[in-house]
Amino acid sequence: MSTFIQQLHEKRMRAWEGAKEILDRAAAEGRDLTAEEDAAYLRANEDINSLDERITTMVEAQRKAKEAEAAFAELIRTAPTGPAGEERGKERGAELRAWLKGETGKRAFDVRPDGPVDYRATMQKTSTHGIETVPTSFYNRLIEHMIEVSGVLMAGPTVLTTAGGEDLQIPKTTAHSSSASIVAEAGTLSQNEPTFGQVTLNSYKYGFLMKISHELINDTAVDLEGYLSRQAGRALGNGFGAHLVTGTGTSQPNGVLTAATSGKTGATGVGGAPSADDLIDLFYSVIAPYRNSASCGWLMRDATVASIRKLKDSNGVYIWQPGLLAGAPDTILGKPLHTDPNVPAVATSAKSVLFGDFSQYFVRQVETLRFERSDDFAFDSDVVTYRAILRGDGDLVDTTGAIKYFTGAAS
Repeated sequence: MSTFIQQLHEKRMRAWEGAKEILDRAAAEGRDLTAEEDAAYLRANEDINSLDERITTMVEAQRKAKEAEAAFAELIRTAPTGPAGEERGKERGAELRAWLKGETGKRAFDVRPDGPVDYRATMQKTSTHGIETVPTSFYNRLIEHMIEVSGVLMAGPTVLTTAGGEDLQIPKTTAHSSSASIVAEAGTLSQNEPTFGQVTLNSYKYGFLMKISHELINDTAVDLEGYLSRQAGRALGNGFGAHLVTGTGTSQPNGVLTAATSGKTGATGVGGAPSADDLIDLFYSVIAPYRNSASCGWLMRDATVASIRKLKDSNGVYIWQPGLLAGAPDTILGKPLHTDPNVPAVATSAKSVLFGDFSQYFVRQVETLRFERSDDFAFDSDVVTYRAILRGDGDLVDTTGAIKYFTGAAS
């Protein structure tokens, strides 16, 4: 980690300490925040969020630089020799760039992963896992940008990639087996079976058009692959990601908020805002096997996080804690926090907070990301139009309480 990133992280921690000092002083004096204190607290929160964005951007850039170095070192180490080897050693993105420029004469280009894909693996790569993805794989760069804008994809769902788009039947657990009982010698064992249902994962189509000037395409100084992967990944992630949160399950994915079960309802008269006790109750409404999962965490929108930073448990400890290392996630009650703008805002009757084991939410994506190119669609503007198509679905496969939500009480 660079010294500058560490300095930013220390500055973020100081901003949080300043915010805590304001809250603690008001609490010790048994009063609400004054207008001046409230403004200072809001400024501290804005500083925390701003520094967090800068740290995340710099950590990501540093990670990519290290991966690029590792990838080039690996290419040099394994570079084949001779005419045939030189042909095999051509840059893997050459075909894509030729298609982007219209040199192949083909209308469509299917972008496929080089091997089995796990979205979570693309987010945390090591020198032995995924070192080739950033500098060489357009597919994985696009997937990374999808994850950046979707809190559900970042929270660690189970991701299934399939070669085709046919309906995919997944068993769904609706009730677990009850406990075993003592049986007398030669006695009859009672039946004790879990209850299963079935989830059908479809392949809903998401798509958009993107226009790029000929000048931009032909400018060799422009990272055209990076630009296209970033724009396409974010657009597809915004559309698909919204339905992964709030999709109705009818002609669109069944969003995690739609499929989750109720864990806690707040008190009346507070505008739907959760208290520290509410979040603790929500935490323990999810049973230990799910709470102990590596994919167990919180999901809410940024504005909700700002209000939760003020909350303390019965021992006077803030339940929200900043990540101790630069790039590490913040936590609530020790579990990682993810944000998504599609989670409803705090309000009466609103489901504003999700908590649970997100690995029980299955995301299905058809393997191919289809790109199509047209020089004629906007002929009068001298731009090239690209069409991007993604097919996917999502649903919760364990409805026994793996993921639960907090609801603000009705007014």
